[in-house]
Amino acid sequence: MLVTGSSGQIGTNLALRLRGDGHDVFGIDKRQNMWLEGDEFRYLLQDLSGHYPAFPGGIGGVEYPDTDLVVHLAAHAKVHQLVAEPHRALENLMMTFNVLEFCRQGSIPIVFSSTREVYGDVHRFEGYAEATADFAFTESPYSASKIASEAFIYAYARCYGLNYLAFRFSNVYGRYDNDLHRMTRVLPLFIHRIARAEPIVIYGPEKVLDFTYVDDCVDGIARGIEALAEGRVANETINLAYGEGNTLVRAAELIGAALDLEPQIETAPARLGEVTRYVADISKARDLFGWEPQTPLDAGIPASVAWFLEHRAAHPGEDRLVESEGAGAGWKTLAVDRA
Repeated sequence: MLVTGSSGQIGTNLALRLRGDGHDVFGIDKRQNMWLEGDEFRYLLQDLSGHYPAFPGGIGGVEYPDTDLVVHLAAHAKVHQLVAEPHRALENLMMTFNVLEFCRQGSIPIVFSSTREVYGDVHRFEGYAEATADFAFTESPYSASKIASEAFIYAYARCYGLNYLAFRFSNVYGRYDNDLHRMTRVLPLFIHRIARAEPIVIYGPEKVLDFTYVDDCVDGIARGIEALAEGRVANETINLAYGEGNTLVRAAELIGAALDLEPQIETAPARLGEVTRYVADISKARDLFGWEPQTPLDAGIPASVAWFLEHRAAHPGEDRLVESEGAGAGWKTLAVDRA
């Protein structure tokens, strides 16, 4: 099985889960895996965002081991970064195109990592079942790149008979998620700063998000892989989340409680491109392969903090200031005012 984006949080956890389930896993990522030491799984350093030819056996002249399924996780995944640097959104689409061409030429099914960002913002919809996504309400270049990638996958299924599953993730957090000096994801950044008695900034205190513990996310992907490989489920787009909304303020309070510290919270408006409300309808995942999330936020945050503290104790050099990214590409409220 081939996993792109294998050095990221979901990729690392998924590769280990699949190895534990008895699968042979081969990873591709443009960055070294910083979490694992040794030979937990093999991986290749390769940037998939160029315009490369695909051929039976690999992409861009690079040979891969034989594979019977591809899990495509690789992407630039930071919403406001892609607002500021929209060329990265085009790179996301190019990665998907390259992987699809590889799958098409080898008749290999694909599992794709999409996002709740494809739904747009809360005032657009009354609910978040999979069929409610509408490209007219795209909030950011990142969400556009995922919508376009989904469209390519659906086209390859119709034109070339390529089987797929597309999972829409939502705010996945947990183990292997604090590479702060490469990608400052919000929950590990909060843990880092609260632990150091530094203030945190919550962009959009009114935001309600559906946080998904990484083990629940990986369990859903693994169940989908088995169902796709066995022919029980194919060509479906499926939400994977906990199915419950929480604010970032609540998440910060839980982090503070787990650290036995009072968080210093500053607030600012949500940034341009951000979705400010999302609670997933997860009934389809339940119906298709019996998936049920097990970890609510008040259990997942303490587990994440415990892992963070263990990792930090082993890597004390990471206990240093993380520079603020500031307002980035602008406030969401300013974008609304201009509309």
